[in-house]
Amino acid sequence: MQFVDKAFARRLESAEEMPQIDVAQLYQVTRPEIGAAIEEICGGHMIFAGLNSPIGRAVGLGFADPISDADLDRLENFYRSHSAPAQIDVCPLHDVQLLETLKKRGYVMAELNNVLYRPLDPTERFPDGPPGIEIRHGRPDEAPILSDIVTRCFYEKGDVPEGFADLLAPLFQGTNTMTFVASLDGTPVAVAAGRVIPEHRVLALFGAGTLADYRRRGLQTALFRCRLQSAANSGCEIAVVVTLGGTVSQRNAERLGFRVAYSKATLCKNFE
Repeated sequence: MQFVDKAFARRLESAEEMPQIDVAQLYQVTRPEIGAAIEEICGGHMIFAGLNSPIGRAVGLGFADPISDADLDRLENFYRSHSAPAQIDVCPLHDVQLLETLKKRGYVMAELNNVLYRPLDPTERFPDGPPGIEIRHGRPDEAPILSDIVTRCFYEKGDVPEGFADLLAPLFQGTNTMTFVASLDGTPVAVAAGRVIPEHRVLALFGAGTLADYRRRGLQTALFRCRLQSAANSGCEIAVVVTLGGTVSQRNAERLGFRVAYSKATLCKNFE
């Protein structure tokens, strides 16, 4: 496995940066009322994709040069202008001083995730999926169905925030996105998405979910393998997935050869 330095971490962070940019750009065209916005900053991007959206924060910043107070002022002004909390991803490869500066500015932890990666090899071949299950490429027009599957996995008790599935749907519609669907008797029961990032030769893995009644059948493992094979054939060198620690998603990834590169925090500042 490759040593994780700042240059490599920058490539890994693109796996969360670029899919969010895709979603914000799609919102700008299809849902202008959201006011989605994207700006470059410190080698990364600030992304706003709507209030209460699970997507939209500052990612990929500060790997080539330190993040200055002036940069943080600009970041906070960006999110304040959209009446949204300022959010920034920070990992152990960032300068230690950044954490102290963010603490003084009133940032608190909103999320803590593990970033896992795996080398890709176009000569590698994977076994077929479970018998009786059809796995195929998803279509952009299926985005509402696919986002509904993922939403039902997030909120198994049914307490889904209004419009949540609509906010996720663009993850399955982007022109750069690959989606795979697992169906039983013609009914989609599991989904997973990915995004090839050519400039970093990285595959970003996201948008995975299996309906509760169809778990423990190897569907997510099969969907993982489909995406890895497709990305390797497209010239990607690394696959990246971001998960909460100790989850089934992390376990599935590690069984397929993924290893934790580092844990990273999303830090948030609310404005009064």
